[in-house]
Amino acid sequence: MKNIIKYGLLLAVIGAVIGVYMWNKPHENMDHAKTDVEISAGELFKAFAENEAQANEDYLDKVIAVAGKVREVSKSPEGIVKVTLDSGDEMFGVICQLDELSDHQRTDFQPGESVTFKGKCTGMLMDVVLVRCVEVK
Repeated sequence: MKNIIKYGLLLAVIGAVIGVYMWNKPHENMDHAKTDVEISAGELFKAFAENEAQANEDYLDKVIAVAGKVREVSKSPEGIVKVTLDSGDEMFGVICQLDELSDHQRTDFQPGESVTFKGKCTGMLMDVVLVRCVEVK
């Protein structure tokens, strides 16, 4: 019985240490992150619109560099800047949410301007969404 308690406590301590490590793990710096895929906003949106399951396999949780023309820029009440890139669809686009942990040279993007952002793809709701984005020069 004592061995069971010892091993149980040992597993609990190991689990706690792993949990604390994962909780305090530093965020990946997107400026220096390796790009997994380079694609245009139109091609990315089309991939999700045509076959979302396959697009999830190809792009979900990967660092993607997406290029396109700015359709709209908005700022949430929390101060997070979201840039919507034109996807060729009148209703939907590719939303690039700027990384709040990174220093950005600018956040004043103009509609019609060509830009490239690098960020993590979180999939498609109505728009394709990339989070923690930084501008690629």
